[in-house]
Amino acid sequence: MKDITTMRDCKSKAYSDDVLEVVKKLRPIDDACFEVIADDIAFCQEMLRIILSDGKLIVKDVVVQKSIKNIYGRSVRLDALCTLGNGKKCNIEVQRTDNDDHLRRVRFNAASIAVKDSEVKQKFSEIEDIIVVYISEFDIFGDGFVLYHINNVVQETNKKVDDGLTRIFVNTEVKDGSIISEYMTQFKQTEISGQHFPELKRRMEYAKNSRGGLRTMCNALDELIAKREEKARKEGELQGCIKNVKAMYAAGIDTFKIASIVNIPLEEVEKILAE
Repeated sequence: MKDITTMRDCKSKAYSDDVLEVVKKLRPIDDACFEVIADDIAFCQEMLRIILSDGKLIVKDVVVQKSIKNIYGRSVRLDALCTLGNGKKCNIEVQRTDNDDHLRRVRFNAASIAVKDSEVKQKFSEIEDIIVVYISEFDIFGDGFVLYHINNVVQETNKKVDDGLTRIFVNTEVKDGSIISEYMTQFKQTEISGQHFPELKRRMEYAKNSRGGLRTMCNALDELIAKREEKARKEGELQGCIKNVKAMYAAGIDTFKIASIVNIPLEEVEKILAE
């Protein structure tokens, strides 16, 4: 609770030593930190040039989660959405915990972008290409590669199929001596060492050492804490509802009556009892 209390003080003009210590420990892989440093075209361009192995790649625009959450909906998490020089969209997502179906999450978010950005009566052939770069703190597939490219193939012929979606998974866990591995290692550091990645170093110094960066970082922390507390509250309410449903059913109350009492659909009551 002490960490939460100190982080809530971030919005004040004077930063306490505890608050500064919290900010000091943040790394690029952490949500609050990434949201701040990714809100910069030069940083995203350097990152994508390394991960996509394209030294000439151009990023024309970038919007971060704070800017796009109301556009794509609360259920869609897009940490940074870039528009490239060739018109393609590149969604960058950062994931620290291995508690989700990552492949389906990527598919859902990519589909949400395509649907939201498409126009009425637009031909499917005109729907924009989307690249998803999924950065994780663990090796999702467990095969010892720092970088994974997911391709669609025809099973019978093994030919690749291009449907406009490119999926790239990169992690900070595997060390293979490559430039990408070296770059991703920096994502787990509280300070960026050396001059190999100047834009990453510049953004981290801004986030941690400038007045504007500290204010933005602390606001991001405050919002993240609020989201987690709201999620915990909803999970608590859900568990309470499940407990009540089971207790009423055990007491002999029929499912129709239970659904009316707890004010949820009958199908949800039946699902709870089935589980």
